[in-house]
Amino acid sequence: MRESADERHDRLLDLVREQGSSRVSDLAAELGVSTVTVRRDVEALAQRGLLDRVHGSVSWPRSAVAAAGPGSPPGGGGLVLGLLAPSATYYFAEVIRGAHDAAAQAGARLILRISDYRPEEDKARTEGLLAAGAEGLLIAPGWQAAGDQAAYGDWMSELSVPAVLLERQPAPGSPLDDMDRVCSDHRHGVLLAVRHLIRLGHGTPLLVARADSPTALAVRAGYDEALGALGLEQPRPVIDSVPAELDRGRFEEAVRAVQAAVTTGGVTAALVHNDVDAIHLVQRLAELGVRVPEDLALVAYDDEVAALADTPLTAVAPPKRQVGLYGTRLLVERLSTGPRGRPLGRREQEEPGQHLALLPRLHVRVSCGAAAPR
Repeated sequence: MRESADERHDRLLDLVREQGSSRVSDLAAELGVSTVTVRRDVEALAQRGLLDRVHGSVSWPRSAVAAAGPGSPPGGGGLVLGLLAPSATYYFAEVIRGAHDAAAQAGARLILRISDYRPEEDKARTEGLLAAGAEGLLIAPGWQAAGDQAAYGDWMSELSVPAVLLERQPAPGSPLDDMDRVCSDHRHGVLLAVRHLIRLGHGTPLLVARADSPTALAVRAGYDEALGALGLEQPRPVIDSVPAELDRGRFEEAVRAVQAAVTTGGVTAALVHNDVDAIHLVQRLAELGVRVPEDLALVAYDDEVAALADTPLTAVAPPKRQVGLYGTRLLVERLSTGPRGRPLGRREQEEPGQHLALLPRLHVRVSCGAAAPR
């Protein structure tokens, strides 16, 4: 079976950690791939803070070595923490960076595996982290649909090591509801956006959102709650958003629905999940004669690339880096409660479990500056 990029990344990180530093050409020979492939891998890992690059050589991050203390080996003699994430790009790149920073501060080694949003592989990837020596786990399952937790998640309640869920909220009363978790409060983020648009003088904003991730589902639920809290009525059903690159036809349907809401329905504001979909939407609406912000005040959700749009987009920014940072600190705290190699179980611990909800922020830019409705 052909080795995946994630598996190659794991091997590359293991080699650098063991050797302290290595030349790209040597790594290519040991991995059995081209130097071009290794350079590309090193670039990706360096951008996530997992490696340092210096003139054709690669080394273990200086921050991790320093945190481990003088005289420590590159991998450190401290804890080994495993992180399972559905992706290493877009939203989760910042979560990983926060976890890496917190692990370095604690003198711990962080090892990463990626599920590519395939929840059926979460368990096997996690077993790989444990086999690699992880003493505690940070887990962001690859759930996408509402039923994925029930279908693919119960195994996490039986883990033999401490674990913290990241950016996932299990169903109340489910086996995973007792686990420690650190999440962005997306409902609060949606409330910030809706309230901001209302204060600008607009009627109830339209919601344009995906339905293919826990964040998307939380945004939809938060929209209903925000309208109830503010005493607003929904102007029309939520418009289903689809990535333009995946289904151009359905994306065009969403654009036309927004256009109709603005031109014939009196809608003057919208909240769009996520940044990339919002940028595509604004570009296509301009071609159809609907201008942002003149005709439509728009707020995006995620704030990954919103500021880079032609018309910089006002956006809700979940505290992604802090999710990784706080989750790792909580995991290190859990591991410190028992003898090394035998963390205490929940019933033996004096400290209660924790569900941390971190509040998003609203970054106001040009796209929400449309005048009050005519």
